[in-house]
Amino acid sequence: MFVGKRIKELREEKGMVQRQLAAALEIDSPMYSKIERGERRAKREQVIELARIFEIDVDELLTLWLAGQIYEIIKDEKVAKATLSFVEMKL
Repeated sequence: MFVGKRIKELREEKGMVQRQLAAALEIDSPMYSKIERGERRAKREQVIELARIFEIDVDELLTLWLAGQIYEIIKDEKVAKATLSFVEMKL
């Protein structure tokens, strides 16, 4: 979700097409397109590879990737904010 938007921005800035990145990740273009649209989650290894391709700090993309996963799990929970506060204290 969050990482998809960012990789689309990076891809467009670099003037690349989806099929180039799909090939680099060894997936088909429709799968890559779904990752950009937030309809499918990228694997951690794919996120790391994309950071390498775009020549950016891997932590930037991994943060968005993990935030998207957490969001999907807790977005409909009444106690989402309290849960995040608890986890933050534990970290």
